[in-house]
Amino acid sequence: MELKFILESLLFSAQKPLSTSELRDIFASAAAEEGADATVKSLKKVKEAELNAALEQLVQDHEAAGRSYRLVCVAGAWQFVTQPEFAPWLKALVGVKARPSRLSQPALETLAIIAYRQPLTRAEIEQIRGVNVDGTMQTLLERGLVEQKGRAEVIGRPSLYGTTPMFLEYFGLSNLDSLPAADELRRIPFEKPPDLVTTEPGLATTPPEQLEITEPAPDAVETK
Repeated sequence: MELKFILESLLFSAQKPLSTSELRDIFASAAAEEGADATVKSLKKVKEAELNAALEQLVQDHEAAGRSYRLVCVAGAWQFVTQPEFAPWLKALVGVKARPSRLSQPALETLAIIAYRQPLTRAEIEQIRGVNVDGTMQTLLERGLVEQKGRAEVIGRPSLYGTTPMFLEYFGLSNLDSLPAADELRRIPFEKPPDLVTTEPGLATTPPEQLEITEPAPDAVETK
């Protein structure tokens, strides 16, 4: 039995997209079942490279067959989806689910900066955009498209932000490498804050009361 057909049956029956890691777990669980035959046991430790090769072959098979559906990888997980031209009939069958409002142009621009330059701080985002992004960032955080990715090793240790798996799902991307080229956006310079100050190597940072704090100049404010 070909591996690609086993994968096809799993993905057709699954209630959600499956990653290669989840697929490997399924193969391992099937092999551990009492009474599993030799074929099932032989796939207990199927390699990720083999799965990917079989999945890519499935993609090509379905494209060549010109079916009403296709196999795609979104946010690192595989699923069958219908072709866009069949949307009118599918909407009539299942109805139209309430979807969040579309992102505004400022939100899309801010999201693009984060996607291509992540991880980066809010101040760095504002340097590139040239405006205050508090409202826009709140929208992106609430929508689950952006999340905190740790803290920068600079004075004040501001939060670093990056995109989420939801971002990949929203734009139908398999991973960040699937982003279209944006060399101009990547080249826009911004000034990095100074590194954390220490009195001696290995010791804690300089106490806050010894640091001079300068109020930032007010920037233009954009709406969500």
